[in-house]
Amino acid sequence: MKSGIDLFKYFATLKVMSRIRISGTEHFLHENQTWGRALDFYLQENSYLKTRLAQVVDNITDKEFITLAEHFQNSFIHNDECIKDLQKDVSALYKLIKIWIAGTAVDEKKLLNQQNKLRNEMGYFEKDFALLKNKFNQYMMSLL
Repeated sequence: MKSGIDLFKYFATLKVMSRIRISGTEHFLHENQTWGRALDFYLQENSYLKTRLAQVVDNITDKEFITLAEHFQNSFIHNDECIKDLQKDVSALYKLIKIWIAGTAVDEKKLLNQQNKLRNEMGYFEKDFALLKNKFNQYMMSLL
């Protein structure tokens, strides 16, 4: 059961949210721009992880480590490819949304399907990226 304070916050939030009017196009555009920024960050973070790996490889020549380092390197390269593919998809969807906003006839069902598909792909990528990054960081810590 929620406390009185929690219920107050909940109803206060509902009251505020009921006054906010966001159109579907604004939401789609905002979500699309958010994905673009996130992908830029992931590309930069992936580059940083590759650099860290290279620094460690320069100092450790253990055969078992080199095998695992190759696995991480291949995963990072795969991430770069996925990010670039997602960036292309985000860009294409952004152009379609802009056309829609401009008033040009667009198949709204197709737009909605693309938005949902991209939302799912971004979710999967973000989860996979976080898992790989955590595994990499845990392994790097085990070397200390």
